[in-house]
Amino acid sequence: MSNDPIHQFHINPISPPIHFGAIDATFTNASLFMVAGVAVASGFMAWAMRPQALVPGRAQSVAEITYGFVHGMVRDAAGDEGVKRFFPFVFTVFMFVFAANMIGMFPYWFAPTGQIIITASMALMVFATVLIVGFAKNGFKFLKLFVPSGVPWYILWFVVIIEIISFFSRPLSHAIRLWANVFAGHLLLKVIASFVPMMAAAGGMLVLGSVIPLFMTVAIYALEFLVAFLQAYVFAMLTCIYLNDALHPGH
Repeated sequence: MSNDPIHQFHINPISPPIHFGAIDATFTNASLFMVAGVAVASGFMAWAMRPQALVPGRAQSVAEITYGFVHGMVRDAAGDEGVKRFFPFVFTVFMFVFAANMIGMFPYWFAPTGQIIITASMALMVFATVLIVGFAKNGFKFLKLFVPSGVPWYILWFVVIIEIISFFSRPLSHAIRLWANVFAGHLLLKVIASFVPMMAAAGGMLVLGSVIPLFMTVAIYALEFLVAFLQAYVFAMLTCIYLNDALHPGH
């Protein structure tokens, strides 16, 4: 495999070219690992909950804890109405991002969330859902989201402009936050790890010195597992907060 740290993010076709007019639908390594993320997430939940035991085993306990964790997150951020309307959506988003992040931790495997186009697609999906639900539920009252209450009239116009810019920049920050953390973490891990064979091959005292980047690699690798969970949590939590605006634009 190439020593280029960016090589791990290259999208490569793994099927013959598939085109629908100007659309390139060729199946790539990114497509494969996104499918793998869906399969792992759905497969684990189906397998873990299959016993439906009154006294759950380890796998069922993990599945139930995950369910309860996301359920509580949606309820705290969007209330009971948010749970009723959006829990399946948020749970799916959380499980996919977490599974995709974890799959990307395996050596020589592809990290789907390390591609800005993938995180941007998910962020735009959330943004579109907020707009559709917001206008469908509230009509033009949804625009109250841009007019905070209690603001003096003489600065209201300025606050409205800030609110509009902030709202329409949400997909950008939503996408970049996940992508940048995954991309930077994997890039740093690759760079630090590459020093181990380079220093060991140089011989002399550098062989002993190679222990330092080795320990750093192990430490960063462990940290990346934590980041994989935290970024899935942050992405899902922001999704809940944005969806709450669609339900309660005046709050």
